[in-house]
Amino acid sequence: MADALGWRRKFAVLVPSTNTVVQPEFDGMRPQGVTNHISRIRIPNMPLASDADFRLLVERIAAAQLEAVDSAMSCEPDHVVLGISVETFWGGREASRKLKQELEDHTALEVTMGAEACDAAFARLGVKRIAVLTRADAEGKQLIEEARTAAARVHAEETRKAIAAAEQILVRAQDTIVRDRAQMLAELKREVGRLVVQTTAAVTGKVLTPEDHRRLAEETARRLTA
Repeated sequence: MADALGWRRKFAVLVPSTNTVVQPEFDGMRPQGVTNHISRIRIPNMPLASDADFRLLVERIAAAQLEAVDSAMSCEPDHVVLGISVETFWGGREASRKLKQELEDHTALEVTMGAEACDAAFARLGVKRIAVLTRADAEGKQLIEEARTAAARVHAEETRKAIAAAEQILVRAQDTIVRDRAQMLAELKREVGRLVVQTTAAVTGKVLTPEDHRRLAEETARRLTA
């Protein structure tokens, strides 16, 4: 039976318990028929003044995360969204993929995270240069560099496809030119042969036989070919 309000999709959105932005933002973007079901990852409201603070934050989020996941799963969502950025960037692409796989294995649902969303956006928009303003500078830069490489691969592949398509167009155009030229020469030969026959008849005053017509046409074609 379809959900009364989330008849299109029910999102389980995981956010840190200290966050006050993700929930209202998701509600503001929510389309009709989609509902967001927030589950908070319980962590202390700790200062973040250094990389060590961020590492400790990531560790505490990881330790409390599955509790929040299991709590959200009781509403039987259709999709899981990790509404926290730092954990999805921390450790680079491989760590991000590992986290995604672990969550998908645990929930048996598709999981969307901030890092892969940035990766997809960079590739789609062809982003080449960005500025990273964050305390988690080294970790952020690592993932951004990996995303830039992925975007370059996508750009190279699209360029290759465009060149291949252009080459096919040129080949088809050349084939058309060759066919048109051959057809034009054939028509020209026929017309010249006809004119030669008519001229010969007019000059000699002779009524040409079918054999005369054939012989003159063949001779004219041979000379044109030569």
